[in-house]
Amino acid sequence: MKALLTLTEVGMLAYWVLALIMLAGWQVVPPDAMYSDFDNPLIVAWNWSFFPIDVAFAFLGLLSRFVVRDTAMKDRLGLIGLTLMFCAGLMALTFWLIQGWFDPFWWGMNLWLVVLPILAFRRILTMRTIR
Repeated sequence: MKALLTLTEVGMLAYWVLALIMLAGWQVVPPDAMYSDFDNPLIVAWNWSFFPIDVAFAFLGLLSRFVVRDTAMKDRLGLIGLTLMFCAGLMALTFWLIQGWFDPFWWGMNLWLVVLPILAFRRILTMRTIR
């Protein structure tokens, strides 16, 4: 579970590094790999509205696993990060559902952001019940 969470969080940070590179004017991602209507200014603004929540969940998750030593603080930061990850994925899926847009790649990525925290929460709750 830790490896999957770490891969997801590092992947999210990599996504935003690519977005920043593209914001600087370098087209490093082919247009056919972009999300629906990626050149619409309103959709671009919508995408950038996820920047704070995405970076926060990635940062908090990585911080909780690799930096913080205090168990209680590690647990709190990890749970906040998982909650933000779930919310980010759910918000994106809800938007695309309302718009009637379906792209298997982008839906899959955001569904992953919903499912992974649920699995992690379940594991945490199971471990706490065993203790």
